[in-house]
Amino acid sequence: MPKETMTPKERWLAVLERKQPDRVPMDYWATGEASEKLVAHLGVGDLGEALKQLHVDTPLTLGGRYVGPEPPKGKDHWGVEHRSVDYGTGTYQEGVSSPLADFETPEEIEAGYTWPSPDWWDYSHLPEAVEKAPERPVRAGGSEPFLTYKQLRGEAQAFMDLILNPEIVRYSLDKLYGLAYEGTRRIYETIPGKVNISYVAEDLGGQEDLMYSPDHIREFFFPWMRKMVDLVHEAGAYAFHHTDGAARKIIPGLIDVGMDVLNPVQWRCKGMEREGLKRDFGDKLVFHGAVDNQQTIPFGTVEDVRNEIRENLEILGGGVGADYAGGYIIAPCHNIQAVGPPENVVALYEAGYEMGWTS
Repeated sequence: MPKETMTPKERWLAVLERKQPDRVPMDYWATGEASEKLVAHLGVGDLGEALKQLHVDTPLTLGGRYVGPEPPKGKDHWGVEHRSVDYGTGTYQEGVSSPLADFETPEEIEAGYTWPSPDWWDYSHLPEAVEKAPERPVRAGGSEPFLTYKQLRGEAQAFMDLILNPEIVRYSLDKLYGLAYEGTRRIYETIPGKVNISYVAEDLGGQEDLMYSPDHIREFFFPWMRKMVDLVHEAGAYAFHHTDGAARKIIPGLIDVGMDVLNPVQWRCKGMEREGLKRDFGDKLVFHGAVDNQQTIPFGTVEDVRNEIRENLEILGGGVGADYAGGYIIAPCHNIQAVGPPENVVALYEAGYEMGWTS
């Protein structure tokens, strides 16, 4: 086996800068329950040991420390009540109240709701955190405001608002994007030049098509996304865009906004075939993910997983071994679920480590 000549940070930056890494970097996304199964399967002490054993190049993810007013019991700082929902093999925290649901105008919201302040977060701990892990890429800052808006207004109402209450959407997204922008700016100010990746996200796609019309995406999301991406680039970082599902129609718009990385590449969704994505957008986007989490990881065999790693390197990375042309980071296409056998998770990273060397 070749010898590593790069740190995880250097490896990530090589791919982001369109240079050749010593091997293709690998990332890890999973639910807590899936991680527990992996740790038990490997017989190690914790997830950190598991990822080290599997040679995963996980970014150091940083954010502000909440120091604002204590929320009411059972609610978060948005005023949303959450409940743990069991889906059989694990649990998710789901919002079960919508504090903006009954308001009918922006003026009513302004008068009756307290938006969080940027001063509710402290960033003084960030320099020490970065100093302790100089070998890891740093992911910090960014935005995903419509996800919060759906919790504040209620899922169904949020979608209807795009047509019925566009003034509420604009007002609320200005508040939410503004908060994210200022928080991100303060992160960059606190650890100047240290952030490598910022997560400028919004789930735009479903299994078959976009969840919103392209016109609504261009009207409500793209103007602020562009401001966020400009801020990211001014700080010397890369804009990492996450959108699930069938998002191909809007990818040219994401590129125009300035996105650098596309995640999670759910290639089984309509229109997201890997060959087409690489052909049409591979010179403009780095692809992150693409190890299928709908069928291959949960229901495939170890050999299925290994074959998919090879396919992804050949298609999204341009080749295996010395033929790797760049533009691809190995990772699951979203969180690995507990239903997935840990043997398949191990196979993912063992195959990536074995096949990902570029010399």
